[in-house]
Amino acid sequence: MRNYLLLLPIMMMLALTAAAAPTVEKVEPPNWWTNATINPVRVLVTGTDLKNVKVITKNAALSASALHWSDNGHYLFFDLAIKPNAKPGLYKIGLTSGGATTEFDFEVVAKSAQTGRNQGYTPDDVIYFLIPDRFADGDVTNDDPPKSKGLYDRKQGRLYHGGDLQGVIDKLDYLKSLGVTAIWTTPVYDNNDKPDTKETYPGMPFTTGYHGYGATDMYAIDEHLGDAAKLRELIDKAHAAGLKVIQDQVANHTGPYHRWAADPPTPTWWNGTLENHLSNNWQKWTTMNPRATYQTQQRNIDGWFIDILPDFNQSDPEVEKYLIQNSLWWVEMYGFDSIRMDTLPHVPRSFWAKWGAAIHKEYPKVNILGELFDGDPALVAYFQAGRKGHDGLDTQIDTLYDYALFYPIRSAFARGGPIRDVSQMFARDWLYPNPNVLTTFIGLHDMERFMNEKGATIEGLKLAQTLIMTSRGTPLLYYGDEIAMPGGGDPDNRRDFPGGFPGDQQNAFAFAGRTDAENDVWSHVANLGKLRAGFAALRRGKTLDLLDAEQQSAYVRTTEKQAVLVVFNNDSKPAEVAFDVSMVKPLGMNAVLADRLGKLPDITITNGKVKFTMPARAAGVFTVK
Repeated sequence: MRNYLLLLPIMMMLALTAAAAPTVEKVEPPNWWTNATINPVRVLVTGTDLKNVKVITKNAALSASALHWSDNGHYLFFDLAIKPNAKPGLYKIGLTSGGATTEFDFEVVAKSAQTGRNQGYTPDDVIYFLIPDRFADGDVTNDDPPKSKGLYDRKQGRLYHGGDLQGVIDKLDYLKSLGVTAIWTTPVYDNNDKPDTKETYPGMPFTTGYHGYGATDMYAIDEHLGDAAKLRELIDKAHAAGLKVIQDQVANHTGPYHRWAADPPTPTWWNGTLENHLSNNWQKWTTMNPRATYQTQQRNIDGWFIDILPDFNQSDPEVEKYLIQNSLWWVEMYGFDSIRMDTLPHVPRSFWAKWGAAIHKEYPKVNILGELFDGDPALVAYFQAGRKGHDGLDTQIDTLYDYALFYPIRSAFARGGPIRDVSQMFARDWLYPNPNVLTTFIGLHDMERFMNEKGATIEGLKLAQTLIMTSRGTPLLYYGDEIAMPGGGDPDNRRDFPGGFPGDQQNAFAFAGRTDAENDVWSHVANLGKLRAGFAALRRGKTLDLLDAEQQSAYVRTTEKQAVLVVFNNDSKPAEVAFDVSMVKPLGMNAVLADRLGKLPDITITNGKVKFTMPARAAGVFTVK
């Protein structure tokens, strides 16, 4: 009897533990839509005491199956089938364990109409890339929100500066006036709410996730930027203004402070663990090496960025499903037109093939832009959709940044290198399944700005802008380049746009607030945008190279009835150019051509020949007068 009395408290504690009701902290995804291509949807529940629970759907329109629990009871996976007769609304789902039941709501929504959304972008578009935190502050109440107090300081380059989604909404008219037709912003995922003491720099004891690439919740919006309603407002108003919106997504990693970092939902959720993992070696080229072993590729695929960003293991079936569903959810819930996917070559190509196919199956018009930060055109081409690699896979990635072209552009127009190098890179277009849809640019947020290059001038910047706006592909403008904004390495290349923030001494969003030099560049970009919109040949025409000299170049973009001649002199002194256009029928054998940029005098075609003197560091965009 005495032994029984001694054991009684323990038995009572065990009974109470066994009867403890499951708790639900988060449900991912929080909702799903009718007529989805993925059905059943795989649901991830985060909470406590979830091990061995049963899932009870309160309505016959839903059914649960394929349950899987984490050993510590913090996570539950299950398939939720939405039957054809399911009506939009909230549905109760119960979790039962030991006689205790916890309920949560799961919403079924009607699939959105595709009209005016999920359009994809094409070479008909001009993309404007911005970092919301550094573009415009439209709502000062979220500059230093209570949820994440102390992360705001405009004097510190790696802290929040106050820009937000409302600021982007406020500047839609500005973007339209520049000739922009699509907007890409850095990720809007919720990031860490506390100082990041894992990524530090000299003189800076902590950093923040102002850039959005360190998600702590992949289904939430960071409070510094706004909320779900504000994101919908931005996209709806952008669409109403004729602007597309591209979402920046990350399927390679999360931020170092995501709950999963120390407590993953499955044992193989990450490549490695928080305590024991590889560091990324950035050897992207190993992914296309037919002689490479898994070991030679492993650090590039499995390694953690800067040794702190948890690296998803896309070979884990639960991870694969989670990431695919997450991407689809954002597109469906908010109406994004395209997806820009981060860090493409650091994820297995086998995953991209499945992920891309899922995106295209649900949204046939939504195109995918992949980031592959490398100047080797063969490597960039290896990841473009339309052709299988030696591994037998087609990545389904529609377009990539034309990094291979970026480097000779910078060399020629910023540093005065030979323009012939640009022509030689275009000559490698045969490597790509479809070079005409590549995304061209002269600057992004991971490099020094154009005007920070040694030898960079306004004239050189305008030449570079002329090239990407008149060449094949879809041109992309990095915020501030339209006013020749300077900036060194990260984070100096992410300065605040002048006039976007309370107290700014200059307002570069307005003509009167810009300097003469800034207005010169701004007007040049806007004029190029009008030309590209007005001439189909500049957007979708075939290209013929007419002149490839050391510092002079000429090419013509043609359709059946239209031709636009583009001529460059990248030399520091005037140069005579001469070339044959007799094969270009829309130009004719004898015609007068006018410079649509309005800077150069008319030129004459005589018996199919062109010969004239180009000023130093100049470009002309000519059409028949």
